[in-house]
Amino acid sequence: MRLTAALPIKVALAIHRPLGKVMYGLLGRQRKTVLRNLELCFPELPPNEREALAKRSFEAIGLYFAECAIGWFGSERHVADALFDVRGIEHLQTALAKGRGVILFTGHFTTIEICGRALKRAMPNFTVMYAPRSNPVIDEMQRRGRKRVSHESVPHDNIRMMLRCLKRNAAIWYAPDQYYEGGALVPFFHELACTNVATSKLARMTGATVVPMSYRRLDREARYEVRFHAPLTDFPTDDEKADTTRLTRVLEDFIRVAPEQYLWNHRRFKGRPAPLPDLYAKPPK
Repeated sequence: MRLTAALPIKVALAIHRPLGKVMYGLLGRQRKTVLRNLELCFPELPPNEREALAKRSFEAIGLYFAECAIGWFGSERHVADALFDVRGIEHLQTALAKGRGVILFTGHFTTIEICGRALKRAMPNFTVMYAPRSNPVIDEMQRRGRKRVSHESVPHDNIRMMLRCLKRNAAIWYAPDQYYEGGALVPFFHELACTNVATSKLARMTGATVVPMSYRRLDREARYEVRFHAPLTDFPTDDEKADTTRLTRVLEDFIRVAPEQYLWNHRRFKGRPAPLPDLYAKPPK
């Protein structure tokens, strides 16, 4: 990773793009999950177009490894401001001026680590949520890497620490878009998925402003766009499920802009209660 971070970014990406193609061929279980998710979320696409999108998503995962290395180990000169187009900064500044903290609502996209460098520069107190890793070496590497892309990192299950950060008027990167056991059943594209409703709860408890945020690699370029969107109005309400449904529609709009950069290898529709079918079950013979 350190060697990758020392390379010119265009070279690093060119080396890692073929890695994604190799992964598509070798990782059969991951490939099936991606193809199934795309089938469920984009049924309007012909099978050959979904397969092409799946291959591009694996290329994006290959690029992720280079971008993660650059985000965690690249020098300030290497990851300069000129690498990023930061748009809508006025929405973030207006929200921070209220002094109640900001929840940066977003999703899991492959450019997460490298774009963190731009986010850290854009605000005085940028906090990221993270999931601890079972492997202690990987966990420590992640911890050190996140120190490069944020001012503070918080375990995803440490609500008390998160509340303290918001009280200090931090802006928190928050992506509750993966499977959540016991979450509300909310439509994600065309199917119901168990979804975390904590964004609505946190906003109600703290008075924090929810600012949707998207980030992506610009098409075929070694450049990135980070965009802060207008804060949500009339949010939160007393209906957490309705709030979460509204947020999910926002996320879907982000995904449609660059669907290949979303992390489709997560089994988003697992754990649904009966009588809903298991969407990942093998079809009967």
